[in-house]
Amino acid sequence: MTVSEDKFTQQTLSAIQVWSPSLFSLRCSRDAGFRFNAGQFARLGVQKPDGTRVWRAYSMASAPHDEFLEFFSIVVPGGEFTSELSRLQVGDSVLVEKQALGFLTLDRFADGRDLWLLASGTGLAPFLSILQGLEVWQRFQRVVLVYSARTAGELAYQPLIQGLMQQAHLQEYAERFVYLPLVTREQVPGCLGGRITTLLANGELERAAGLSLDPAYSRLMICGNPQMIEDTRALLKQRDLQLSLTRRPGQVAVENYW
Repeated sequence: MTVSEDKFTQQTLSAIQVWSPSLFSLRCSRDAGFRFNAGQFARLGVQKPDGTRVWRAYSMASAPHDEFLEFFSIVVPGGEFTSELSRLQVGDSVLVEKQALGFLTLDRFADGRDLWLLASGTGLAPFLSILQGLEVWQRFQRVVLVYSARTAGELAYQPLIQGLMQQAHLQEYAERFVYLPLVTREQVPGCLGGRITTLLANGELERAAGLSLDPAYSRLMICGNPQMIEDTRALLKQRDLQLSLTRRPGQVAVENYW
């Protein structure tokens, strides 16, 4: 992928957080003219030793009101992009395209009472951005974050999630938030065991949230690996929860930029 010089800005890394051997976050400066809606993504670029550039799409984990940009990444062994990205250090440069993209945003839904955010792995990122803003809490009576990882050690961003509703601008909405961490490969106290699809199919996810899925008032956003998205959509479709399109408003929104 080639991107012309006027399409991106060069930003400086200010922090790197390693969550596990395969997961890390990058925080960088933010160009004053960069605008995005919570849930959108940007294309990041890194320069290889031979001078060529490689680009990949990453959802913003930071909120639109933050003065920085933050991205959540997996390390792909031998991966052309993440191998370069994971070698960067504080003070190094990263390229950020000027135009934010993506439709995993709250304006996909015209109405609704309960919002379910279903994430696996680094698919958590856009939901962190959405949860840190006011709009989601003003529009929905209940917000359920379902975050699936293989092991407890891969459940990233726990301090942020656990302290989310203690932030001054969100405290009045604290009772609206339900957080359900899922771990698929080990038993962990305080976490549900099993895949999102399994717990949807057997009803355990709804029981844990204390809410039922209903097309009349449930809205769902899904982000993660493509197979999880496909399987989850199929289960939801069986319950008449349909993908929301411009020409046909529905109950489900997905992001699939893999």
